[in-house]
Amino acid sequence: MSAPAPSPLAIVEVDPAHTPERQGEVLTDAALAFVAELHRRFTPRRDELLARRAERRAEIARTSSLDFLPQTAQIRADDSWKVAEAPAALNDRRVEITGPTDRKMTINALNSGAKVWLADFEDASAPTWENVVNGQLNLIDAYERRIDFTDARTGKSYALKSAEELATVVMRPRGWHLEERHLQFEGRPVPGALVDFGLYFFHNAQRLLDLGKGPYFYLPKTESHLEARLWNEIFVFAQDYVGIPQGTVRATVLIETITAAYEMEEILYELRDHASGLNAGRWDYLFSIVKNFRDGGAKFVLPDRNAVTMTAPFMRAYTELLVRTCHKRGAHAIGGMAAFIPNRRDPEANEQALAKVKNDKDREAGDGFDGSWVAHPDLVPIARASFDAVLGEAPNQKGRLREDVSVAAADLIAIDSLEAKPTYQGLVDAVQVGTRYIEAWLRGLGAVAIFGLMEDAATAEISRSQIWQWVDAGVVFVEEGHAGTKVTADLVRRIAAEELAAIRTEVGEEAFTGGKWQQAHDLLLKVSLDPDYADFLTLPAYELLV
Repeated sequence: MSAPAPSPLAIVEVDPAHTPERQGEVLTDAALAFVAELHRRFTPRRDELLARRAERRAEIARTSSLDFLPQTAQIRADDSWKVAEAPAALNDRRVEITGPTDRKMTINALNSGAKVWLADFEDASAPTWENVVNGQLNLIDAYERRIDFTDARTGKSYALKSAEELATVVMRPRGWHLEERHLQFEGRPVPGALVDFGLYFFHNAQRLLDLGKGPYFYLPKTESHLEARLWNEIFVFAQDYVGIPQGTVRATVLIETITAAYEMEEILYELRDHASGLNAGRWDYLFSIVKNFRDGGAKFVLPDRNAVTMTAPFMRAYTELLVRTCHKRGAHAIGGMAAFIPNRRDPEANEQALAKVKNDKDREAGDGFDGSWVAHPDLVPIARASFDAVLGEAPNQKGRLREDVSVAAADLIAIDSLEAKPTYQGLVDAVQVGTRYIEAWLRGLGAVAIFGLMEDAATAEISRSQIWQWVDAGVVFVEEGHAGTKVTADLVRRIAAEELAAIRTEVGEEAFTGGKWQQAHDLLLKVSLDPDYADFLTLPAYELLV
């Protein structure tokens, strides 16, 4: 067999200090040729769909409303269709752990006792070139069982457990909006989604089949069924390209945008030969609501993010509709994130937080979800116990059709049903968390422990979006001590300056100077206060990433 022709993709040189040592094992001519073909065939449609997002947002700005699509009513009314049956490796998903694909996390997540690991190239991973390439290498090494890790600080060694004890990997590529500047075709960057999907699929599809599993994916930031249709076309092409059976790919779609919440059935329909479920992604969902209805007036102003619990009426409508939709169509319904990080130094606070996690997972299991997410291995047993209590030996509860659920279009955007109001401390929290997360992201960290929670890019998005919305809406605080204070750009700048000074004192001058704190401060203010709202803060942030 002749060697593959050189790929038409150009690898843009990076600083040798940031070039992964084993890059050539991932960027083979054959793998790059596949990514190039994905780019040629599917990027033009991706560009059209991004433009369609902007058109839809303009319509929301004009009407301040959303509705189920009349043109797809027949799909929703047709009770005969179902998604493909789940493969054995994805039939029981009662606990899923999420995290980036660095070497230590890869081992710990696979060993965690969770049924599934969401191997994340998206919100929990800052897309430095090193992270992109090494993440792919770590997954290949894990499947080949040649992965190990020794922590240089503690000396502790990590290695994989036996194959039957490992979590099933469901890989999440970047969203459609992000580019990968280090791979270019005729001077144009390739979409990050196609780079992440293409390299992973090309190297691992057959390898996973040989292991009794398959190439499984989480699809992020989906905004419409037409975007799901594009992914389905990619899956069909990719399976033919590498010569594996159609239907081998399985995709779980994150319903983490408000527009997708109105198209859940259509999304499953478009992916029906490859769909395995839907997931309720809390923080990105709130971010999407703010982004789309940011200029919709007082009735769309969200209070402090921690005051918007999953029991809020509009969040209940969203999650219950998701369960009903999934089970009606034979798909898994996966619940949201428990982001708490156990703290052994404060047993009392730890116990209280774990009780909240348990209550949250009990609620999800009771509502009919088939599984849920955690961010830390110590939370796996808690989530498992909640679902074990409901599922017993059954792999899922897709038989619970939740025909009692009835959700009207207005229920999903009934933000004014909340009694909670924005607070001054909520504004301070948004500035603090946004600054600290962005600083870590600019240093290449996507999953960051902040104030006892594991935060990812969705955290920063909701933080800066709420700041933008509160300033734009002229929110006036009513709580004691700050009653009558209006949220203005000057107030935000003052709080941000105070936070920057506090961080300098907290971390020390050397760590402050060696970090990205001033850049993070400046970027947070830019994406929080600019009248021209940035669709994603990771777009301007990517320009600052090494």
